Amino acid sequence: MDKIKRSWDVISEEKRTTFSKEFIQFFKEQRNEEIGIIAAENFLDFFLQHLGMQIYNAGVEDAKIFLKKRVEDIEMDMDLLLKKQG
Repeated sequence: MDKIKRSWDVISEEKRTTFSKEFIQFFKEQRNEEIGIIAAENFLDFFLQHLGMQIYNAGVEDAKIFLKKRVEDIEMDMDLLLKKQG
């Protein structure tokens, strides 16, 4: 049976399983609480749904800033290559 694909579900099934197990381990070690796989997957879905887009957008903004700086650097380098007359 095919799983329903949600807009925030952008990670592979393998990574979902890994992260869910890590959530289970985190709750056990840090909070001394036992949670099951369903609770861990719900926790993961919550984070992906509510934070995934913001994290993605922050990455895009960081990339824009990086590329803008690189273009400015290239523009300065190109200006230095211009031959001056006289």
